[in-house]
Amino acid sequence: MTQVRRLPEDATAIWELAADPSIVAGVRRRVADQLTSRGLEYLVFTTELIVSELVTNAIRYGSAPVGLRLIRDQRLICEVSDPSQTQPHLRRARWTDEGGRGLFLVAQLTHRWGSRYTVAGKTIWIEQLSEEVP
Repeated sequence: MTQVRRLPEDATAIWELAADPSIVAGVRRRVADQLTSRGLEYLVFTTELIVSELVTNAIRYGSAPVGLRLIRDQRLICEVSDPSQTQPHLRRARWTDEGGRGLFLVAQLTHRWGSRYTVAGKTIWIEQLSEEVP
């Protein structure tokens, strides 16, 4: 039987973002500040990269509003939502391709990832292990 438990209020950070590519650098700073304030400095670089890729894709291929949620439990979960129903596809880019490596890179940097449809569009989620490796 699965049990649901309430997380502490400070375990979740939620942002609603404009569909404007110029905001991505500021979003990375907010994520870094949030992780640092929670003692997760060792996850900052990877999470910034993941958030940058997922938010940029949501802005490029979706529309506003773009939602970003970080959840710290036994793992760090990052969710990026947008109103689009288009699901991302993991693919290997050829050497000559200009793009197409982002989601592949995200998959390599995370413990698990996936997507789900919602009433308002879709959510791409990732999980990172949140224990520091010695």
